[in-house]
Amino acid sequence: MSWRAATRTSVLVFAREARAGRVKTRLIPLLGAEGAARLHARLVERTVATARAARLGPVERWGIRRQRGADLGARMQHAFQRGLRRADRVILIGSDCPVLRARDLRRAARWLAGGADAVFAPAEDGGYALIALRRVSPRLFAGIDWGGPRVMAQTRERLAALGWRWRELPK
Repeated sequence: MSWRAATRTSVLVFAREARAGRVKTRLIPLLGAEGAARLHARLVERTVATARAARLGPVERWGIRRQRGADLGARMQHAFQRGLRRADRVILIGSDCPVLRARDLRRAARWLAGGADAVFAPAEDGGYALIALRRVSPRLFAGIDWGGPRVMAQTRERLAALGWRWRELPK
């Protein structure tokens, strides 16, 4: 059996390396550079453990060196294009949402397998903590105000314009 045939879903974890002074910089005044880096490392470990616990397929950590593109949207598009060459469904998560559980990832994979083109876990800040796709389009990621409060709203507009079916997990 080929690897592609055996792999229906893969999980990508976007996470920077835990370097003091380069991660969780807003927390440095409170935790110090080393403390912020340790917190980041713990969040990444927890995220990878959650992804593995979902038992959906391979889990890949995508650090900055693997990510390609001028902004977050371009980097996610690149990751999905690569991931969907090897799997039918790809779930991408970051390390900043420790409330995501393995069951959330499994639900996203189930919804994709059931016909949804995309699944999201909207975040309180207006963005999203999880994006799962079974196909990819550059139009989904272009022109989004990454890091702003309208990311999910703009993404919904793109999804509607593409004619895609999507589902959303609870915030």
